[in-house]
Amino acid sequence: MPAARDQPAGAAAPAEHSLDLGGRRLAYLDSGGDHPVLLALHGHFGRGRLFTPLARALAGRYRVVAPDQRGHGRSDSASDFTPEGYADDAVALLDALGIGSAAVLGHSMGGAVAYVLAARAPQRVRALVVSDMTVLNREPETRPVLDCTGWPRRAPSRAALGAAIEAHGIPDAGYFLDSAVAFPDGWGLLFDADDMMASQHAFTGDLSAHWRASRQPALLLRAEHSFLLSETVAQRMVRERPHTELVTFHGCGHWLHEDDPDGFARAVGDFLDRVLGREGADPEPAVP
Repeated sequence: MPAARDQPAGAAAPAEHSLDLGGRRLAYLDSGGDHPVLLALHGHFGRGRLFTPLARALAGRYRVVAPDQRGHGRSDSASDFTPEGYADDAVALLDALGIGSAAVLGHSMGGAVAYVLAARAPQRVRALVVSDMTVLNREPETRPVLDCTGWPRRAPSRAALGAAIEAHGIPDAGYFLDSAVAFPDGWGLLFDADDMMASQHAFTGDLSAHWRASRQPALLLRAEHSFLLSETVAQRMVRERPHTELVTFHGCGHWLHEDDPDGFARAVGDFLDRVLGREGADPEPAVP
């Protein structure tokens, strides 16, 4: 990959905000600035703040907006967890912030939301980055549902909560503990287990039609040791959708943005610079 650009010294973390979507709270991080927008969408069990390192790395080049998607983090639950529902939230967030269009990045489930959004609202998506998400989210290609129904509701400490999750066969609870907070009655997770089960089932199946339905420039990032996106399916995704590039992150697992944060930021930033004509480009005009 090309050499990384220097991160601006002292780049601040994106600020926390929230807005009301028809009576539902949607929390999001926003790095601000008069720059082209990158809407960053996390996966199941995640939070928008996982993109904080990316926002810092892209400071001065791109404004990163990263919501806690419905039922995750500090955002409220919703009546459904369909890919279309998540995509509608993304459009509503762009509308609320007066953003006409944005590049859209999604990791895991967020990658599916990103390409559903690109198909449903192509005028809102300037470029697409899908990080380690398949279109064949079904067995035997992968195991699309992680059963979290037996996970503890509360534990006496963050460490105890992590140990209890790992006791359910999770090798490392670190990713899930990013959603751990202290409640009055102990440590617990911000997401609801029933919501996560409903959401995972809603994304199960063949999502290829959504993937093929858009034509924006796209970058598909695959982790070499992914349990979700095989090399065979990744190559198929590139063949089936024009204007799609594939980059494999060697030595990385599914959470490749954690395994290789510098390489991840480099790949995303350089792709956006190239396909959006970043140098000398004006920011995308706001929605009136």
